[in-house]
Order: sequence, then C-alpha cells, then structure tokens
Amino acid sequence: MMVLRNIFLVPIMWFKLCYYAAHVEKYTEEQRYEMLRFIDHRAVKGGNVRIDVYGAENIPKENGFMFFPNHQGLFDVLAIMEACPTPFSVVFKKEVAKVPFLKEVFACMKAYMMDREDIRQSMKVIMSVTKEVQSGRNYLIFPEGTRSKNGNKIGEFKGGSFKAATKARCPIIPVALVDSFKPFDTHSIRQAVVQVHFLKPMYYEDYKDMKTTEIAAIVHDQVQKTIDEHLAE
Repeated sequence: MMVLRNIFLVPIMWFKLCYYAAHVEKYTEEQRYEMLRFIDHRAVKGGNVRIDVYGAENIPKENGFMFFPNHQGLFDVLAIMEACPTPFSVVFKKEVAKVPFLKEVFACMKAYMMDREDIRQSMKVIMSVTKEVQSGRNYLIFPEGTRSKNGNKIGEFKGGSFKAATKARCPIIPVALVDSFKPFDTHSIRQAVVQVHFLKPMYYEDYKDMKTTEIAAIVHDQVQKTIDEHLAE
C-alpha cells in the first residue's frame, strides 16, 4: 500500500533519495532530513498508518541529545522521524547495512553502523557518536540492540548503549513506541495506529553519579510503564 498509493511519486523520490545518498556533502543536515521526512510522510499516509505523538515538548530545543526508544521493528525509525521535526541520526546494526532503501536512508542521515561482535569497532563508533553529539548532532540508539519480537513487551536495555550519552554528557530522552510492529508485521490493510511518546529528558545532573546499567534500568522501566499505561486505555 505504501508503494501503490504513491506509485507515480516512487520513481522520482527513489532517484532523489539515491542522489542525496551519493552526494551527502552537497546538502545540509536540515535539507536531507526534510527530504527524508517527505518520503516518510508519504509512506506513512499511503500505508494507512496514523502516528499519535505525545510529549513533543520534551524534545530539547538545543541540539546535542540522544533518543533511546524500545525496538519493535523496521517501522520504528519511520515513526519517530514522522513525529520529530528536529533532525537526528541513528546507530544501526550491521545486519541491516545492505538492505535496499535503508542503506540509502542511513547514508543520508550520516548514520553509524555498529558491529556488535567487534568490540574495537563498537568503541570507535561510541567515540565518534560522542564527539558528534558534543558538536550538536542528535542521535538515536536502540538500547535493546535488536528488536524485541514480543510486540509491546520490551527486552533488556543494555548499559553499553548509553556510553556515548554519558561521555557526551548530553540529555537522554526515553522514547516509548506502542504498536510500532503492526505496520510491517501484521498482514492487514486496516489502519494501524502507532503511538510515539517522548518522555522527560534525563540531564547530566540527573545521571552523572549513575552507572550505565543503572541508567539503562531506569529508562527501561519508564518506557515499559508508559507502554503498559497506554495499552490499558
């Protein structure tokens, strides 16, 4: 449905996406993000998906922050991008590095690929993200490391996912995704409603004396609590 309802637009936007991905330096981050959001919005609308956004006021006005959402599936980044007007990039696992469309999107976002089995490479990514956040870029990391595959029941949040944030001393914004698995993982053309909740940021003063595992546990519990509360409505 995402493709069919945009059938005349798809060739044009695919060409534009590939061109931007191949000529990243020609465009500002805001220009690249605006282009990606346009494609994202058309896909969301064409796929009969509604994004309900909560807590947008919790997104910091100043750049240099990090999102930490639960991970339900491939639609997660699309949902957050639709909900967030502020440009951000992502850290993604190497397993999806060559997936068509995602590869071009990640190139446009100047995203970082992380090999979870290569500790040295992972540390290089953490240090690079730290420097970029300190310079004012915003990032998203899935602290579960991989999608939960259990719908709205989230997995363990890994402390190592928060190292870049603690090194950068930046705001940590927990993000709760509700029913984000439905657009791609359910075989139905009924409207899917996905909720994106931006929770209150944790600032450096809030977590400076905590271990990353403690931060991970707090963010995990806040996200799961939010999901449970809104499922019960």
